[in-house]
This record gives sequence, C-alpha cells and structure tokens, in this order.
Amino acid sequence: MLRIGIICYPTFGGSGVVATELGIALAKQGHLVHFISYEQPVRLNIFTENIYYHEVSFTNYPLFKYPPYEIALTSKIVDIVKAHNLTVLHVHYAIPHAAAAVMAKHILKSEGIDIKIVTTLHGTDITLVGKDGSYEPVVSYSINQSDVVTTVSKSLKEDTFKYFNVENDTKVVPNFIDFDRFNRLPKDHFKKAIAPAGEKIIVHTSNFRKVKRVADVVEIFSRIQEKIPAKLLMIGDGPDRIKIENDCREFDFCDKVTFLGKQEAIEEILSVADLFLIPSETESFGLAALEAMACEVPVISTNTGGLPEVNIDGLTGYTSDVGDVEKMAADALKILDDDALPKFKKQAKEQALKFRLSEILPQYLELYQD
Repeated sequence: MLRIGIICYPTFGGSGVVATELGIALAKQGHLVHFISYEQPVRLNIFTENIYYHEVSFTNYPLFKYPPYEIALTSKIVDIVKAHNLTVLHVHYAIPHAAAAVMAKHILKSEGIDIKIVTTLHGTDITLVGKDGSYEPVVSYSINQSDVVTTVSKSLKEDTFKYFNVENDTKVVPNFIDFDRFNRLPKDHFKKAIAPAGEKIIVHTSNFRKVKRVADVVEIFSRIQEKIPAKLLMIGDGPDRIKIENDCREFDFCDKVTFLGKQEAIEEILSVADLFLIPSETESFGLAALEAMACEVPVISTNTGGLPEVNIDGLTGYTSDVGDVEKMAADALKILDDDALPKFKKQAKEQALKFRLSEILPQYLELYQD
C-alpha cells in the first residue's frame, strides 16, 4: 500500500481532471490518497474509501498585495506528509506546485524525512507560463530537484528540453480516459430534441481563451452549415465567450448555435455528437479530443503539440495547420458524409482505447514504487 499526496489545481482544466481521476483509481486499488489544494477538485468525491482532501487556507494580511499561496501550500504539504506518513508526492503542473513540493522536501529533509516527488508537466506550465523569464529559473530548478518528471506527450517533452535547462530524465506518460464514464450513451431522445430534422451535431468544448481559437470554430461551422444541415453546441466558459456569442448574433445561422456553459456530464452531450472541433493554437495533449473519441466522435484538430499523437490524420479525423479553417471545414464535410461517418466513429473509439486507464495506471504505479 502506497501513501500518496496529490497536489493539483481543483478546476475543470485537464491537469486537475487527470490528477483527480488518477487519485480515485489509486484509491480503488487500496492505496491511501491525500489531495492537497485550495478547493476540493471538481471531480472528487471525498466520501470514497482511501481518499482524503486537505484544503490550503491562507490569511489576507494588509501587508500583502497578493496572498502568499506558495508558502501556505508548502506549509500544508509539510504538515500532511508528517501527519499521515506520506511517501510520495505527485504534483501536477509546475507552477507553483512543483516549486512548493521541492521547498517542502528540503524542510522535511532537515527533520529526517525523505519524501519523493513525481512532477507531471501538463502543457502551459511549460509552453506558456513557465518559459516566462520571471519564472524560468524556478521551474528549471523544480524540475531538476524532482525525483521523477513526466510529460503527457512526446511533443511536451521536446518543449520541456527546448525551453528549460533540464538535467533530469523525463518520461512520457500520456493522459487517460475512464471508459466507465466516457462511452457513447443511448441518448436518441436528446439528439432529436437538439436536431429534430436530423441535422449533424458539431461540438466544441474549451475554456474559451485566445489559445483555443474559438472564433475558428464558428468559421468552420459557418462553412459546414452552408453545405449540410447542422447544429453547433459550444460547451464551456471563459474570457472570449461574450465576444463569440456577440459575433454569432451577427450571422444568419445564429439559431443553429447553442452555448451550454460549463457542463459536468459532458459525456452525455458527446454521445449525441457527430463531430468534435478543436482548432487550438496549441495543445500539449488534447484531452478534450480524447474524451470525444472515447464517445465515438471523430475529431477535426490542428496539427500542433500533442494533438497528432491523439487524433490520427485520416483515421480518427483530420489535422490541419493552425488557422486553416477552409481545410478544416472541407475535412469536416468528408467525415460527415453518411457513408464515411460510421468508419470514422469506429476508428476514433479504437484509437481512444489505447489511452484507457488500465493501460496508464501501471506506468504511474511503477514510478511510485521505484
């Protein structure tokens, strides 16, 4: 039995979701898992055997312009390691989690406690935030002071060595899907309500930030709906949502676009979809695409980052250069052809099965045990 501390962001982002699902799977195998974060992770049910949640709290003193979360997190890690005899810390996302874990490791070492750190890099902590000059020295140090470093794709591993002075060995352990949850569900009544005339249903989900290029989703759909009857479901929320909604109102196909906001049971929506669009500027892995494929939904994506490792061009969908909405729309129409669609759906599911939890969990367990 392992005693593992998992430090992650509690939000809907990919790193938090993967960390939570990993912890739940470990607990089911009898390992003791302690989550440490400023809020309870959104997918975490703490009324589960072997799972514990510890909230990081900090006080707003007038002296501080910004609350010192990293120091509060470090102190909480030290406290939980000592109180529960943890042997491994698995930190997800370099900033600030890896730095806080390394600081906690040094504090604990001074007290005769040797805690091991597994740091998993998820993407923007390396490709966007981390390579900022004001963070780079700390990120490099935290990576090199970790006992094990993993990345979620080969592409992200290459970026890590490109942007940072990495001396540590880095292993690729991809993200995974829980197929107990992500399967195509019988939702014909739901599909008829959305597309009563048998329109093809297109889905996009993201945090509506600039890097997701949500405007490209609308451009692609504009071209699709000119050729075939179609509906677009937009899932998620973020800073670009209001602008995109306003843009949609200027088009004559506005009534074909529905903004659903944040959704917990995304698998139910994916179960009625015919195509998933993810035209991001960059994706370290593409977890949203994998979730769609697990629900038998083919994907139109860009060819950047880890996306081509998930969405295989010509097999599970198509990949294109960033911003090439004309090609993406043309490829979408190829997939949505009634003769081609069943084949793409079948191939998407087969590819997704390579990333099932039962394939990935043993890789993490081996790292912990080593």
